[in-house]
Amino acid sequence: MRPQYPDPELLNLLTNLSDLLQALRTACNQVRAFCGPCPMLPAMTRRLAEVAAAVGVSEATVSRVLNGRPGVAERTRAAVLAALDRLGHQRPERLREERSRLVGLVLPELQNPIFPAFAEAVGGALAGQGFTPVLCIQTAGGASEAEYVDLLLQHRACGAVFVGGQYAQAHSSHEHYHRLVRRGLPTVLINAAVPDLGLPQVSCDDRMAVRQCLGHLLSLGHRRIGLALGPPDHVPSRRKLAAARQVLAAAGLPLPAELVEHALFSPEGGQAAARRLIARGATGIVCASDPLALGAVRAARRAGLRVPGQVSVIGYDDAPFMNCAGPPLTTIRQPIEAMGRTVVELLAAALAGSPVSHQELLFEPELVVRGTTGPAPRD
Repeated sequence: MRPQYPDPELLNLLTNLSDLLQALRTACNQVRAFCGPCPMLPAMTRRLAEVAAAVGVSEATVSRVLNGRPGVAERTRAAVLAALDRLGHQRPERLREERSRLVGLVLPELQNPIFPAFAEAVGGALAGQGFTPVLCIQTAGGASEAEYVDLLLQHRACGAVFVGGQYAQAHSSHEHYHRLVRRGLPTVLINAAVPDLGLPQVSCDDRMAVRQCLGHLLSLGHRRIGLALGPPDHVPSRRKLAAARQVLAAAGLPLPAELVEHALFSPEGGQAAARRLIARGATGIVCASDPLALGAVRAARRAGLRVPGQVSVIGYDDAPFMNCAGPPLTTIRQPIEAMGRTVVELLAAALAGSPVSHQELLFEPELVVRGTTGPAPRD
């Protein structure tokens, strides 16, 4: 049998390919000798390691997120992408449309000046961290909190902050908060909430605030002290009421039901509540908000009584311009700036994948004594 020899043309082609590969190998060696090792693979490795360390997961998990592979929890995936943005690394092209630095800032209204004050404090802290706050303000006939949650999820917001929302009302729906927890969207609540929402809270200490208010009025000789609070299912108002009972009981004084009034958080609500309290003999009134307190001052004046000569009034919040009221309002000051910074720190930590405690963080209030409190009337 005659041996089979390769085709001469094929042999020539193989020889040329071998020479070409050798030439490419030589060229690569020359480039490597001149420029050093190719930086692409080490850079990719460094990026995976840096993001994994920031989030607290494995490099394999980061790789699965970047390559769109299954098996990664939504919360972990969001944390990896947020860390990628924060560290200045470019996302893969297919993930760039998901990039968002938007944070929803949900407020119940703007009539009460404490809410714009919180918006300014939180918004400034967010901007300092590279986020863009999006104001979501509830108005009569406008979008509800639940609808704003849908909107934020639709636009792939990276977080949310709620101020004075439905979380503080025991009888309201809280399903949209549970939906945020299920979706893994980092969310922080400002001031007291109903239990078991599973979200971090930053609150002013309502109990301490009431102790300061009642201690001040008791030191001025007041013994018939009334409370003008928010709605009965309002968690901060419930805390204030419980604290007031404890403080007055320790002073040997009762707190009869007739000296506790619940009202809407408005000057009109405060005026109606204070009118009833004054008619029942209250010489000092502790209010759950500054608008309530302004309404209480109006009620006293319309009853022909002097403030503070015959009725003393204390507000809550120390919203802007309360020192310009006539007379300037004695009130509780919430540490708005410190609370706003802490809110954003918690949000940023959650976005980075760090564990965030759901235990409520309480900030100490300050009693600011101005012109609406004075000694109890002698008669």
